[in-house]
Amino acid sequence: MTNIKVEKLLINYKTLEKFKHFKEYGNQELSMVEDLENNIVENDSDSPFFGIYYGNNLIARMSLYKVKAKYDAYFAPPQDYLTLWKLEVLPDYQGKNYGKALVDFAKDYNVPIKTNPRINSHGFWEKMGFQKAHYDMERDLGENPLIWLPEGVKEQES
Repeated sequence: MTNIKVEKLLINYKTLEKFKHFKEYGNQELSMVEDLENNIVENDSDSPFFGIYYGNNLIARMSLYKVKAKYDAYFAPPQDYLTLWKLEVLPDYQGKNYGKALVDFAKDYNVPIKTNPRINSHGFWEKMGFQKAHYDMERDLGENPLIWLPEGVKEQES
């Protein structure tokens, strides 16, 4: 398999057009469209989206947000972490390690990662080394997050 390159996606109309091919196209992208229309964001604007191209086609994407420890409700002790969401690989490219490449890219930041997996994707996340958060987030926040900790970082039981 050739080397898979993950790249930061530019916030521009071309990227937004490519997002329409993904099932999880929703409010966040629409708000990006509004931002673009309101003040034509430059290409170097800080985008939370990363993706993989196959030729000229965007075939896989995710968003990564850095969250400061003071907002941490998932890790004990609280710490800076990444929220990974909207991970999606187009159907024709699934099962070819593109999703894994995106997750590995996120892991390279070497900070804890939290994700809220879509239905039927738990197997993928478990293979990637993610596990259930230790306490009952479903009750507290209406979430069922999975977390990943870099080696050497231990979570305390709450």
